[in-house]
Amino acid sequence: MMTNTIKLLDVVALTVDLPEYNLWRGQVGTVVDILAGGTAFEVEFSDRNGRTYESMGLRPEQIMVLHFEPASPDKTPEIAMA
Repeated sequence: MMTNTIKLLDVVALTVDLPEYNLWRGQVGTVVDILAGGTAFEVEFSDRNGRTYESMGLRPEQIMVLHFEPASPDKTPEIAMA
C-alpha cells in the first residue's frame, strides 16, 4: 500500500485527462489545500504569469508529485507506485 506523501504546496502533475475542465494528463499544478483529511487535494493550475486558470479538488490517484532534486543518498528511496 502506498503511503500518502502529498503535502501542501507540492508541485504535482495530472495523471488523467479532464477534458470537461480543459485539463490534460501531464499538466502541472500546485497543492493549495488538503481536503477530507488527506483523501483529496485542492490543486491550482496557473499560467506562466501566475494567473490561476483552474482550481479543483482531485483524488490522490489523479495526480503525482513531481521531484526536482535527487533523493539524498542516505535516504531510502520512496516507492512511487503501488
